[in-house]
Amino acid sequence: MNMLAPASRAVAGGFKVDISRGQNVGRVSSEWFSRPADERFLSLETLYDHVLRRRDVANTRVVESRAIRVEARTDDVSSLRLLAPGAEGPVAPTHWSFGQLCSLVGAPAGYLRDLPAALAGINLQHGLIEHRAEHVKLLETHDGRTELRAVTGPDYGRIWDCELVEAVMRFAGNGVGDTRWKVPGVLDWGSMIYNPYVDVSAETTTLYASDRDVFLFLVDDTHPIEAGRLPNGDPDLYFRGFYCWNSEVGSKALGIATFYLRAVCMNRNLWGVENFEEINIRHSKFAANRFAAQAAPALTHFADSSPQDFVRGISAAKDRIVARKDEDREDFLRRQGFSKADTGRIIATVLAEEGHPPASIYDFVQGVTALARSRPNQDARLELEGKARRLLQKAG
Repeated sequence: MNMLAPASRAVAGGFKVDISRGQNVGRVSSEWFSRPADERFLSLETLYDHVLRRRDVANTRVVESRAIRVEARTDDVSSLRLLAPGAEGPVAPTHWSFGQLCSLVGAPAGYLRDLPAALAGINLQHGLIEHRAEHVKLLETHDGRTELRAVTGPDYGRIWDCELVEAVMRFAGNGVGDTRWKVPGVLDWGSMIYNPYVDVSAETTTLYASDRDVFLFLVDDTHPIEAGRLPNGDPDLYFRGFYCWNSEVGSKALGIATFYLRAVCMNRNLWGVENFEEINIRHSKFAANRFAAQAAPALTHFADSSPQDFVRGISAAKDRIVARKDEDREDFLRRQGFSKADTGRIIATVLAEEGHPPASIYDFVQGVTALARSRPNQDARLELEGKARRLLQKAG
């Protein structure tokens, strides 16, 4: 079990993979499907320039909510403007910040958006005046037009999108091949060959940013890892990957997910995922300090770390024999909390896919993850994947 290629030299071309093992993760695919052309970036540098610019033209102010005044002079709802204490002039709320402001006063944003601007303004102003007084933090940008991008609580701990992108760039460079970390390649379904060398285009990129968030997915797919053998004797190949996300306007927390995987297909589904780990940081008062002290170093450590711990974990799971007879297999799974029906399915799946009944912890993990893939309900699937992960940890 070793690196297929030395750390200093990447593989020359594609390599065959077996995606029947591990988990299928669709988070990146859902991002890929939902992003319009203007939210797709072809390098970390262009993405960074974009999110840095909007930070540089931004400022924040904390005001009392009932002191905000609403102006609307026409029947066009897009003409609605807000005037906050200390502001030089009126600001136009974005779709997102308008929703935040409506939520603050308990008004239905969708309904107000359908009203004429003057009527929507009257309703929103009434809500602000009648709502109990509290302080809010406003995020404004001034880039040819003054916009209100976010309305949050006064203690909202903003982590700027550019800070996350910058943290990734420290080890990933441009994200398009100048370091080992890059936008992923593509799996060929006909040959089951994964090709890490694919041109980065609007169709293949996994670097995204909208007016309310940023999302990045990168892999080290030119340095595959051999972690044992498949039943037919071929190497079982993995590579490292991670994705991370953030919203500086309060639509989501900051998060980082790291894992090993076997392939990425054209629509950016992740196949054969192992060792999936995720951390989240809410934008609370000390969020920026937690990002600097915890999340950014953890991401860098994963990027720079050796895969040998992962390889040793797989090896230990394969060597840890926990059942040699049919009754032992059933007893083992029932003790882990599996139902009688699921126990039978897991054992049958391993026998069909591996050519032998489960004996090692690794065998049982493969059976459980295969069962998870068959579950249409996401909660049920995640519960099974969690059990598989805990099983694998028992081998350590």
